[in-house]
Amino acid sequence: MAQPTTEHSGLLGRAERRRAPLTELYRRLHRHPELGLRLPRTQQAVLDALRPLGLELRTGTTSTAVVARLPGRGEAPPVLLRADMDALPLTERTGLPYASEVDGVMHACGHDAHTAMLVEAAHLIADAPPGPPGDVILMFQPGEEGHDGCRTVLADGLLDGAFAASRAYALHQLPALPSGTVATRPGALLAGADRLTVTVRGRGGHVGLPHLGVDPVPVLCAVVLAVQQMVTRQFDVFDPVVVTVNRLDAGTPGAGLIPDTATAEGTIRTFSDPVRGRVAEALTTVATGVATAHGCTAEVRIDPGYPPTVNDPAEARWARETVAGVLGADRVHELPTPVPASEDFAYLLHRMPGAMLLLGTRPTDGPVAPVHSAGMRLDEAALTTGVAALAALALTPRD
Repeated sequence: MAQPTTEHSGLLGRAERRRAPLTELYRRLHRHPELGLRLPRTQQAVLDALRPLGLELRTGTTSTAVVARLPGRGEAPPVLLRADMDALPLTERTGLPYASEVDGVMHACGHDAHTAMLVEAAHLIADAPPGPPGDVILMFQPGEEGHDGCRTVLADGLLDGAFAASRAYALHQLPALPSGTVATRPGALLAGADRLTVTVRGRGGHVGLPHLGVDPVPVLCAVVLAVQQMVTRQFDVFDPVVVTVNRLDAGTPGAGLIPDTATAEGTIRTFSDPVRGRVAEALTTVATGVATAHGCTAEVRIDPGYPPTVNDPAEARWARETVAGVLGADRVHELPTPVPASEDFAYLLHRMPGAMLLLGTRPTDGPVAPVHSAGMRLDEAALTTGVAALAALALTPRD
C-alpha cells in the first residue's frame, strides 16, 4: 500500500480523533434539513461550531450564507474552501436512526456531510502547527440545489476585500465511488445544465381531416429526432452534448381535435462554455427549419442553469498530488471522464482558478443508492478522509 508522504501526513489521524464531533454535527444536520437560500437552523449550527475558533465571520443578507476567515501565518495568497448546506424536497426512505425529521425534506445529496467536514477541517487547520501559509476563507453556501446560492454569496460581497481568495477548492461526496477514496480530473469535471422548451405552432382542426389544418404533433416529433441527429453530427464526441427530451405535451385527452400547438421540454448538458453557446444556436436553427418545412413555426426557449464545472488543470493536478500525500497514492485517482451532474461551484471557478474533488462514500453495509434519491446514504467512516483532504489543501504551500 502506498504511504502518505507530505509533512501533513498525520492529518488523517488527527481527523480520526475528532470523529465524535464530526459525526454528531453530521447527524444533527441530517435530522434537520432545510431548503433553498434560507437555512436558519443550519446557519446557527455552523456559527456555533466555528465560535470556539474566534474567526472573523460574515453572514449573507439575501441568504443564510456563512463565510469565515482563518488567518494564515504568512503572506501566501488566500485559499477558499467551500461547502454547500441545503437539502432536497424528498421524503427520506433510508431507515437510518438519524433520518430526516422534516416531512418531505431530505439531505439526499450529502450537503450535510460537506458542511460537517468543512467545520471539522477548520478545526484541524486552526490547530495545525505552524498554521496555513496564508489566509483560509471558509464558505458555507445555501441554495446550491437550483437556487443560485453561489451567486448570491458573490452578489452580497461576502468574498470581497479581506475575504477575497486566489484559489478555490470543494469536495463533493459520491456513493458511486469506493469509500475513503478521492477522485478528480483536469478540465471538465461536471456538466452545465440548461432547460429546453420547444413549442411548435400549427393550425388545429378535426382529427379526421388533418389536411385541412397543420398538425404540429408529428412536426414536433420530427424536431425531437432532428435534434438528436444534430447532436451526433455537429458536435465533437470528445466535447459532448446530451440533449434529453423528457416531456411532450399536446392537445386535450379524449378530444377529437388536432391542437394548435405542441410542446417538448428537456435538458441540455454540455461540458464547455463554447459548446454551451453553440448548442443553443444550433437548436434554434434545427427547430425552426424543420417546422418551416412542414408549414409550422417553432419557438425555442433555453433557461440557463449552472455552467460546466471546469477544473483548472494545474490546480486539479496539484490538489490530487496534495491529497495523495496525505491519504496515500492508492486512494486518490484521476477520473477518466466527466460526470454529467451540475454544480454552482462552477461560478467560483469562473472567478478564480481551482478544482472540485469527489469523495467516495459507498456504503459497505447495504444497498447503494445514487444522490438525489430517497434512499441515498453514505458511509460515515469516509468523512474523516474528506476532513483531512480539505485541511491538506489549505495547509500545503502552493509552489
